[in-house]
Amino acid sequence: MKATLKRQFVVLSLLACFCGVAFGASATNLRRPVRHRRHFRSLRWNPMFRPSHESLLLQNAEVDRLELPRIQNDDELEALKASGALLPIRASETLRFDPRLDPSRRYSRPWTRDFVEDLSQAYYHRFHQQIQVNSAVRTVKIQKRLRRHNRNAAPADGDTASSHLAGVTVDLQRRGMSKEQVRWMEHYLFYMKALGLVEPEEERRQWVFHVMVSGHYSEWRETQDIVPIERPETQMTAENGTK
Repeated sequence: MKATLKRQFVVLSLLACFCGVAFGASATNLRRPVRHRRHFRSLRWNPMFRPSHESLLLQNAEVDRLELPRIQNDDELEALKASGALLPIRASETLRFDPRLDPSRRYSRPWTRDFVEDLSQAYYHRFHQQIQVNSAVRTVKIQKRLRRHNRNAAPADGDTASSHLAGVTVDLQRRGMSKEQVRWMEHYLFYMKALGLVEPEEERRQWVFHVMVSGHYSEWRETQDIVPIERPETQMTAENGTK
């Protein structure tokens, strides 16, 4: 009897040790990737302009100040194009489009187009790469469709509606930029935001710079000396009075 109990005790002890080691190994394997992922995400995602409810309110306040309509459908979109209220954003050496963006929606308000073209020239001058426009004007119909597939998309109406619906906003590709390029963009947008000319957000799910451009940009731009960066030698020749 004693020998039997002794053998059972030894077996149970061995099983307890084995299970303890196995459980410890399993727990360790489960915990380590979680800590690693969190650390990785904290390194990757540290934007200057986090999306917020307050930012959406500011964007809509500017749309209301300008008394711009939220474009309901394609008929209203085409009417605004025909009147010149919306202008085509022009592809160039410094600017390209996501090929998936419908050509009929590569339009914006005039001051937003000016901003994008000025930014793309400055970016190209610094990095010799193009800025990519992923999204520009949208209709309410398109925004509602987008919200069915993207839970982070802004509503199609209300105080936090997407400012894309007024044609004042563009999404610029952030994915693929180096740390230096992202910081350059953030500093450029920080300066413009400090002047009250833009309201930017850095979207995590889509990896874009979402930029609402204020109507004040046109007034500010008229006070600036906009140099044609793509041809600086022309400017230098004019200043020196040489041919």
